[in-house]
Amino acid sequence: MAPGHRHGSVPPVVLLLLVATVLGSLCLSLTASPEAQKRYNFRFVRHARDAPLVSYYNYIVVGGGTAGCPLAATLSERSRVLLLERGGLPYGNRNVSSEYHFADALADTSPRSPAQRFVSEDGVVNARARVLGGGSCLNAGFYTRASSGYVRAAGWDPRLVNASYRWVERELVFRPDVPRWQCALREGLLQAGVTPDNGYTLEHVQGTKIGGTIFDRAGRRHTAADFLRRAHPRRLTVFLRATVSQILFRRTGTSKTDTTKGTATPVAYGVVFTDPAGVRHHVYLRGGAKSEVIVTAGTLGSPQLLMLSGVGPRGELEKHGILPVLDQPRVGQGVADNPMNSVFVPSPVPVALSLVQIVGVSRFGTFIEGVSGSQFGIPLHGRAASRRARSFGMFSPMTGQLGTVPPKERTPEAMRRAAEAMQRLDRRAFRGGFILEKILGPMSTGHVALRSADPDANPAVTFNYFRDPRDVERCVRGIETIERVVRSRAFARFTYANVTAMEAAVLGRRAGHLPVNLLPRRATDTRPLQQYCRETVMTIWHYHGGCHVGAVVDQDYRVLGVRGLRVVDSSTFKYSPGTNPQATVMMLGRYMGLKIQKERWTRNDETH
Repeated sequence: MAPGHRHGSVPPVVLLLLVATVLGSLCLSLTASPEAQKRYNFRFVRHARDAPLVSYYNYIVVGGGTAGCPLAATLSERSRVLLLERGGLPYGNRNVSSEYHFADALADTSPRSPAQRFVSEDGVVNARARVLGGGSCLNAGFYTRASSGYVRAAGWDPRLVNASYRWVERELVFRPDVPRWQCALREGLLQAGVTPDNGYTLEHVQGTKIGGTIFDRAGRRHTAADFLRRAHPRRLTVFLRATVSQILFRRTGTSKTDTTKGTATPVAYGVVFTDPAGVRHHVYLRGGAKSEVIVTAGTLGSPQLLMLSGVGPRGELEKHGILPVLDQPRVGQGVADNPMNSVFVPSPVPVALSLVQIVGVSRFGTFIEGVSGSQFGIPLHGRAASRRARSFGMFSPMTGQLGTVPPKERTPEAMRRAAEAMQRLDRRAFRGGFILEKILGPMSTGHVALRSADPDANPAVTFNYFRDPRDVERCVRGIETIERVVRSRAFARFTYANVTAMEAAVLGRRAGHLPVNLLPRRATDTRPLQQYCRETVMTIWHYHGGCHVGAVVDQDYRVLGVRGLRVVDSSTFKYSPGTNPQATVMMLGRYMGLKIQKERWTRNDETH
């Protein structure tokens, strides 16, 4: 049995599949949507069912997400690259492309949804991307770079980092039109002491600023998938609905079919993926020792795939019938999710739709942001829109966000009751906006573990929110800052004078049935802020770690203990970069694409 194969599996018979390779390559059909073909000419994007049973590439990139797309596009400039994505296209799906339907993707729990819901062992409902473009197809669009200190600590080349950021920004970053509510938030932050005023900037600097966005002036989202229009169309192949189940390894000095374990270093030489019909496809590296498998499957997917392939804690692997290739106990460790706590601030006047545009970077390790608009960020337009069910935006039970009960009590039944309560309320109850705080770091960490050997199943994830008391104190100071913002002169137009006036005007007799945390806080809410932080914690989808640099990968993102394999994504981060990580994840894809390309061509050993 080959290392990394699960007990009972059958090794591939490569020679018998060569004929199928040729025939399959002649009948690849196009699956890019008409919009994608018209806008970007993505003729190299195909469905996994049309993939040959055996194929060969210089680079195999596993995960077409926020890092994988810019990485694959960059590598294709000079090499043959295969990009494998388990989801579908983002184009033609209004839940992805439209700012007005932003939260609908998170509320969609169907098997074909671009968002795959999971619940951490802490009880907090979360989501992971399942679409070409990854998390950039699901997030609130805010774009900001990592700090210069973060870049130095990562050991990155500052000049190449800046060039890579600029490459990203030319493709999909815009300056937002800032509505009055966001202007009031900005002025309120300054009056609350989150200074100085940094105006519009993409840099991560202390104080209050307007950041970039990946939504254009028409409210259309631009995603990491757009980077593929910069790819070489004859050197890149993308297969959608392709679930990678295993990275293939052999030992140095042995043949590909040698099943002896030996003692030499394992070398990655290919992957196995499955199409929706259950057909297994094998992809192998070609072109010499510089060819690589590069995993860009994200914080959950990357450590999960390493473990499914036999690289991880021996006991964890053997529990699921996986023969270890490398006993690596640190795979899956150090996973963290920046805890987020939000409050809804009802407004006496109508409020325009806006996603995250303003951020306050405090001196004490807390970031303050806000979103606004009727229906919690989802305005209703026209008769057809008024007939459809309301999702109530990103901070609602429909999207998995329920902060009015402690995490362990957020059962499906509790979520259902909260959703029904919202549906019964008058729409005027939802005028206003959310102000949220997210803490730096965090210091509290957890782990990812396998639930099963099924690559489609979510792994078990524990984040240990607020286990470290330093995280709790940062949250407390963040909530106190939000309270000062709401009481500021700048924000007076968008808030009620006191809780009594708010409840009388907005909630009436249903004051106890609105499943969001309000500010001003109700008189009956006497919890200490430390308890409030723990009981109202939610996710802002900025989780990271599991394949840390120095623990699982080296400074060049090569997996320690094996050859021919790298991990390049947010799983390598010890701390989340900046206030929002997507800019740095995209930058890292471009950055590492350029570095890997240079390494290969310096040796001039490319095989065409």
